[in-house]
Amino acid sequence: MTTDDSQAATKLRATMVSELHDLGAIRSESVAAAVATVPRHLFAPGAPLEDAYAADNPLVIKRDVNGKALSSMSAAHIQVVMLEQAGIEAGMRVLEIGSGGYNAALLAEIVGEQGRVTTVDIDPEIVERAGACLRSTGYDHIDVVLADAEEGVPANAPYDRIIVTAGAWDIPPAWLEQLSPDGRIVVPLRLKGVTRTIAFYCDGEGGLISRSYGPCGFVPFQGAGSTGRGAPVLMRGGSFAYRTSRENEETGGYETGVIAHGPSAEQIADRYVESLRRWAREHHRRGAATIRYLPKSAAVPAPSSGLIIKRHGAVVVSWP
Repeated sequence: MTTDDSQAATKLRATMVSELHDLGAIRSESVAAAVATVPRHLFAPGAPLEDAYAADNPLVIKRDVNGKALSSMSAAHIQVVMLEQAGIEAGMRVLEIGSGGYNAALLAEIVGEQGRVTTVDIDPEIVERAGACLRSTGYDHIDVVLADAEEGVPANAPYDRIIVTAGAWDIPPAWLEQLSPDGRIVVPLRLKGVTRTIAFYCDGEGGLISRSYGPCGFVPFQGAGSTGRGAPVLMRGGSFAYRTSRENEETGGYETGVIAHGPSAEQIADRYVESLRRWAREHHRRGAATIRYLPKSAAVPAPSSGLIIKRHGAVVVSWP
């Protein structure tokens, strides 16, 4: 990289920090300092500088033979949002699930010399690449581990914070076991076909309760915890209905609709539509929901409504 390129990168990085402030993503001095320090472009070799420092631009790192993204560097905006959700402090021990290098470097800047960052990924190529980028940028003290993140990294536990940078369908028991009693997990969790980055903290009863959440999009989790994508479906007998959407050219947004099949298609479609309307009346824009995660090991009875069954437990969504 030439001197001119280095100067251009420094300028673009400062602009990105300013944009993230304006978007309300950066809220703390520690996160601002980390983003202003770590050279994001060096973790995206080959990408144009303008792309590397675009606040809302994710960069695909690896694709499969069909062109599907297997790993990516998330947009700086969502990375910063998750860092702020995590509330990381100097001296903390942090586990990052899903390695790219850049986010781990941000974590290292925030926890400082007294803290410890461990990043884990199941893909050997991604681990090798992340390790090389971290070493070349002076972050060789970060532990880069090749493993199935379903089991966490018990050797470096317990962790004050666990940040998941891949779309997860469930929360494995190992993550809870390796989290300190007053720790926090920030995870892009898929609920009924929609992924939200949720900041969970321990509820004192063996489960987790949300502190904040917001919409996001991530490359799906790989390994033992992976699962296929789906959409909410209402079924009755030989009929089923599912939600769809289409662009509205007049508003510039989208309209939600329902498609149904089977002998009772009309009836089941009407029922689905009424469920959507009830949600809009009773919950939409009426305050934040509370999202709880109840592992199978927790001695907390699961309520009968707002329940989403998972492999290792259940999610309960409720509104005030």
